[in-house]
Amino acid sequence: MVGKKTLYTSYLHMSEYIVEINNLQKAFGDFKALDGLDLQVRRGEIFGFLGCNGAGKSTTIRCMLGLIKPDAGEIRFDGKPVQPGSGAFLRQIGCIIEKPDFYTSLSALQNLEISGRMYGIKPKRQDMQDLIELVGLQGWEKQAVKTFSQGMKQRLGIAQALLHQPELIILDEPTNGLDPKGMIDLRNLLQQLKTEFNQTIIISSHILSEIELIADSFCIIDKGKTVVQGTTRDWFSEKDMLLTIETDQVPELRLFLQSAGLVVTATDDHELTIRTGRSAIPEVHRRIVESGFPVYGLYPRKKLEDLFLNLTQNAPADAGVN
Repeated sequence: MVGKKTLYTSYLHMSEYIVEINNLQKAFGDFKALDGLDLQVRRGEIFGFLGCNGAGKSTTIRCMLGLIKPDAGEIRFDGKPVQPGSGAFLRQIGCIIEKPDFYTSLSALQNLEISGRMYGIKPKRQDMQDLIELVGLQGWEKQAVKTFSQGMKQRLGIAQALLHQPELIILDEPTNGLDPKGMIDLRNLLQQLKTEFNQTIIISSHILSEIELIADSFCIIDKGKTVVQGTTRDWFSEKDMLLTIETDQVPELRLFLQSAGLVVTATDDHELTIRTGRSAIPEVHRRIVESGFPVYGLYPRKKLEDLFLNLTQNAPADAGVN
């Protein structure tokens, strides 16, 4: 396995933020895809970049990578202004836009070798093998990529993005096409990259439950503007939580809890939710035990989905440009 010092050697910097975007603007004809977007990404964190279709997520990423040119605004990397698309900037970034692409008739190792040439480097065989092991593809390195599942391709894509030892990884909708196991595997890999290698990762996604589980901080954008940014700890207060109760007697338990003065919502045939504070959960638990109704689980948390819907409730279901 590649050691922490050999994979990422330039982690220690003075700037708190690895990426800062100020007043980023981009229009396509009369449509303002970005309308003064601001965001900051701290070094060493997993950052969730969220918004409805058409909010401006993919446009922001493409501006950062120089795939399109912004009309106005500034992008700073490690505290210094950068020219999007410049070679010096791109050499410090690894990215996967929507899905990784490979020469499917070639093996994983052969694809990494070709990627190295594109980066202008000649990776050592051992370094590539270390990356293969890091992303959990050991034993498959000599197999043709066309035999890989979508989850395995995502893992190889991350190895490809790490090949030139970038300081920042950008993943645009990385869970698209993954089954539940693939999503869990990807989540665990990203956590490993953060905790073991201090890697900074930006994830653009519409799967809020995944971001809630993995992100240290997040930014929600709507109509090309930042509507909220902060850490999950800041925004998901213990004084305002959703307590989900799993039971097969939803109507009966709902009536019992409502008679105790609690505001209870039935989310489906097997779940109830109560909006409450953390300190009140033991009392709710006591009342549930008193009821005698079977309960198979209690899950307290403040859902990111709740905040997201409140802030983007007027957004169209599909607005075209991302």
